[in-house]
Amino acid sequence: MRALLAQLSPVAGAIESNLARLESLLGEHPDVQLAVFPELFLQGYRLSQAGELAIAADSEQIQRLADAARRAQTAVIVGFAEALPSGGTANSAACIDADGTLAGVHRKSQLFGAAERSAFQEGDELLVVSLAGCAVAPLICFEVEFPEPARSVAAAGAQLLVTIAANMEPYGAEHELAARARALDNRRPHLYVNTVGTYGPLTFVGASAAIDSSGQITALAGREEQPLEVEVPPAWQDAGGDIDYLTHMRSGPRVRVATTQMGEGGGSR
Repeated sequence: MRALLAQLSPVAGAIESNLARLESLLGEHPDVQLAVFPELFLQGYRLSQAGELAIAADSEQIQRLADAARRAQTAVIVGFAEALPSGGTANSAACIDADGTLAGVHRKSQLFGAAERSAFQEGDELLVVSLAGCAVAPLICFEVEFPEPARSVAAAGAQLLVTIAANMEPYGAEHELAARARALDNRRPHLYVNTVGTYGPLTFVGASAAIDSSGQITALAGREEQPLEVEVPPAWQDAGGDIDYLTHMRSGPRVRVATTQMGEGGGSR
């Protein structure tokens, strides 16, 4: 599969401009089967206006995005601030297949910092969705820093991990390590797509990447806008060894918390 890592700087608050950029970019990359855009791409990372700018999953803008995917015959994952049916706002990823079907919406389950927690409601489930004939698991930014979400979707059958992010200084090194680790942990290829640019005091660091199932980076963007076409690394095939962690991990070892106190000499007392 060929994919587009759309490392861009969206215009904060300008949904129409960002949608037009997405439509244009799909037309400029006709050979990709999957195009991935960053966290909150449609509205930009403007948390103070997240509720005001939020749109529903069945909104005209999402339908326009679906129409663009259908015309291009390209599956799309894109971040947006979602107006929830029950009220409130979620930090979400719309997953649209190449025929224009809205295959699913993933809502960020791990919110970062007080500003995100005040702007959004946490999602309460993870998602595996069929895009371009592949079982894809979308994750959003801070979720990649925990082993459990990626492990859960891999165990549920995901063939490809896709993380969309708005990761900023000084956390670039953490995401580089975490993105590689989640691929290695689960022996799954991983596409990581980040934002660039500056919003107020925040500087987003880019470094979008394709990562193979051994945790090695096969394609890497810099810190500027850089729509990057990549070949999705192939799924790792078991060659008979004991390194398929997902298959060989024992389940059920219990944890015992020792309560014995240690004396100054190292012995128990």
